[in-house]
Amino acid sequence: MGLQLSHAEASATGPRAENQDALRRVTPAPELAASKGLLFAIADGVSQCADGGLAARSSVQALALDYYATPETWAVAEALERLLIAQNRWLQANGGGQPLLTTLSALVLRGRRFTLAHVGDCRVYRWHQQQLQRISEDHVWEQPGMQHVLKRALGLDQHLVVDFLDGELRQGESFLLLSDGVWATLGDSAIAAILRDQPDLDSAVATLVGAAHLAGSQDNASALLVRVDALGERSIGDALLHMRQWPLPPPLKPGQQFEGWQVEALLNHSRQALLYRVRDEQQQAWLLKTLPAALHNDLATCQGLLSEEWLLRRVAGRHFPQVHGGAARQHLYYLMREYPGRTLQQLFRDSGPLPLDQWQSLAERLLRAVGLLHRRQILHRDIKPDNLLLGNDGELRVLDFGLAYCPGLSADPAHLLPGTPSYIAPEAFAGEPPSPQQDLYAVGVSLYYLLTGHYPHGEIEAFQRPRFSAAVPPSRYRPDLPEWLAQSLERGVCADPAQRYETAEEWLLVLEQAERRSLSPRPRPLLEREPLKVWRGIALLALLLNLMLLLALLHR
Repeated sequence: MGLQLSHAEASATGPRAENQDALRRVTPAPELAASKGLLFAIADGVSQCADGGLAARSSVQALALDYYATPETWAVAEALERLLIAQNRWLQANGGGQPLLTTLSALVLRGRRFTLAHVGDCRVYRWHQQQLQRISEDHVWEQPGMQHVLKRALGLDQHLVVDFLDGELRQGESFLLLSDGVWATLGDSAIAAILRDQPDLDSAVATLVGAAHLAGSQDNASALLVRVDALGERSIGDALLHMRQWPLPPPLKPGQQFEGWQVEALLNHSRQALLYRVRDEQQQAWLLKTLPAALHNDLATCQGLLSEEWLLRRVAGRHFPQVHGGAARQHLYYLMREYPGRTLQQLFRDSGPLPLDQWQSLAERLLRAVGLLHRRQILHRDIKPDNLLLGNDGELRVLDFGLAYCPGLSADPAHLLPGTPSYIAPEAFAGEPPSPQQDLYAVGVSLYYLLTGHYPHGEIEAFQRPRFSAAVPPSRYRPDLPEWLAQSLERGVCADPAQRYETAEEWLLVLEQAERRSLSPRPRPLLEREPLKVWRGIALLALLLNLMLLLALLHR
């Protein structure tokens, strides 16, 4: 069962001519709710500006429409901040020379966590076990007589600063969003008393709004109350598993028809996965990935398979395998297109260390792929030559998303250290959480290995807890490396993450700038390449000089 909420809202104009408050709640389809959460927002337009009601309504409308259009893998706070910054620019550009101002508080509840974005003087409270806790700050000036003058609001400044708060949900608790027309008149004690006396949500918000105006509020009054009836799942895989109660496929045999697919062969059978080659009606080859029958009750592994497909769908592009729609599925599996080619590990095994021009081309494509993943907030966590496929079509593709991680959406047991030991970053061995720098370290080790056939810090065995020092300079194994390239690799595999590249794009820029330099081996001096010819030339030159001196003496 996913996150279960109850909510109610109330808003009243009061003595004002117009209600410039705005409330909005969005409860999307279950799968989108699992990845993006449920959105609740309150805005209070500033009456002294050109059109406070327009500012408030347009802001909650923009959030409601655009938040669910942001990538599903983005962190909630990042998506909200980008949208609010864009809305801030819109308000500044559309006031007709006058300010369009509004305060706003947006609350997203997802799985077992909440995220609050807040700017202005609406208030947000948590109500749990008869205790009221304010979790937002009033952005007003504290000087006498200026307690209601905003120092932060949407549309007020060119550079918007938003407060964010993230935390764990508690079953049975409620979140209360209020405009200042309610809280400034009633105060926290009266608000808590009403919530205590009115357990019904609709009655509670109606009472809060009505009591504010009875107590003399001269402003619009609005209240939105959300109660957490049941907590959601901890990860996107957990949520998908609850939504899709599929059994595992039966054992498949070559020549068999299965849900419209022609089974051709079993390619791989391990303890963790089964991989079949199947063909569609057009005879296009696809890879069907599922689980062995022994894992049909292993919830974590089933969740992982669903997460792997879900993440692959959200990074569609030339650097990743195409995932089939699979609309008619009745079993737990997914399909990705098969691409003829060789992994970079196979390429190295067949041909040895890569030539520098081929290495640079592959390095740039790999960094573009990893950069795209990181912009989608996805960490691969198992980058290595075995998981990099150079297709016969010339494309480089990143394979195997079985260990991929998306902050806020993926479960990550603390006792597990995912990845291949020689490619795992030093800080991961020390227990640091997943980060883009750890992926970039694996990129660095992969590129170092493909050039030299060695690991920068030596080969690391499973269950080993290594100590890291300075990496072996790659020029020790490849004396022909340009100095800039050796330095670039050493930075990429540095044991200290602070000394590595911060992003894939930063590293890519170094490689692209190097295109103006020569990647050919450093030229050796002529004396080293052709010593006999050099000494013969010197001897001949000396003989000529001596003859010239002799002739000069004879003509005296």
